[in-house]
Order: sequence, then C-alpha cells, then structure tokens
Amino acid sequence: MKSDLPGESAENDAAPLPARYEDALAELDSLVLAMESGRLPLDELLVAYRRGAALLGFCRDRLQAVEEQVKVLEDGQLKPWRGS
Repeated sequence: MKSDLPGESAENDAAPLPARYEDALAELDSLVLAMESGRLPLDELLVAYRRGAALLGFCRDRLQAVEEQVKVLEDGQLKPWRGS
C-alpha cells in the first residue's frame, strides 16, 4: 500500500532486512536511540517505527528458529532445549 506521507516512499517500506541477526539488532538499537532523542520529525518517526517493527519481527523469528535448533545432551540422548 502506497502512503501519501511526505518523505515516505515504497523504497523505505521495502528495504531489505539484514541477513544477520546481529546486524538487525544493531540497526534496531540505532533506530531506538534516534526515536528516543525526540529530534526526528513526525514523518521520519513513523518510517523509523515501521522499520523497527520489521526488524523486531525478524529478530524474534531468528531467535525462535535458533532456539528450536538448540539441543542439549541429556542421559546420552539429544533432546530439544527447553530453556530455564
């Protein structure tokens, strides 16, 4: 869906997500700092919020995928890790 807000483009909405979790987390951290500074104009704040939501979703998905792959050795058998 195309937005009519100035300064917002389809390019911003479709920016590819980083390939690595660490890169996404670093970008998300940078966005949060910029948003919390109170210096972003409203339109840029909305773009940053949308990008941050996409990055957060990516990070959550990656963490869940990794958690499902982590196995612990218990009594000679590999079992899914349940966390603590």
